[in-house]
Amino acid sequence: QVQLVESGGGLVQAGGSLRLSCAASGRTFSSYAWGWFRQAPGKERGFVAAISWGGISTSYLDSVKGRFTISRDNAKNTVYLQMNSLKPEDTAVYYCNAVSRTDGGWQAEDDSWGQGTQVTVSS
Repeated sequence: QVQLVESGGGLVQAGGSLRLSCAASGRTFSSYAWGWFRQAPGKERGFVAAISWGGISTSYLDSVKGRFTISRDNAKNTVYLQMNSLKPEDTAVYYCNAVSRTDGGWQAEDDSWGQGTQVTVSS
C-alpha cells in the first residue's frame, strides 16, 4: 500500500518562500515520475508540477513557472517543491503522488492521497 507524507507547509507573507517535502513508501519510487497537486478551498485538486523518474525533465503549471522548482532524491524516496515569490493565490493544501502523462495532462497514479500540507500566503 502506498503511503504519502507531505510536510513543510505553513503561513508565509506574500513574496516569501517555503520548501515542501513528500516522503513516499510502498512503491518503487525511482521507477515513477512524481508530481505535486494543490486544492484551494471550493476548488478541485489540480496539477502544479511534475518531475521525470530520472529527474531530468520537469513540467509546471503556467502560473508557477519561474517561481516553483520540483526536485527529487531517489535515495530518500522523497520529492520536493521549492516555492519562491509566493502569492496569496498559491494558498491551498498541497499533495504529492506518482504521476503519468496522458492526453489530458499529468494524472495521479493512485486514487489514495496523503493528508497534504497546508500553505497559506497572506497579502
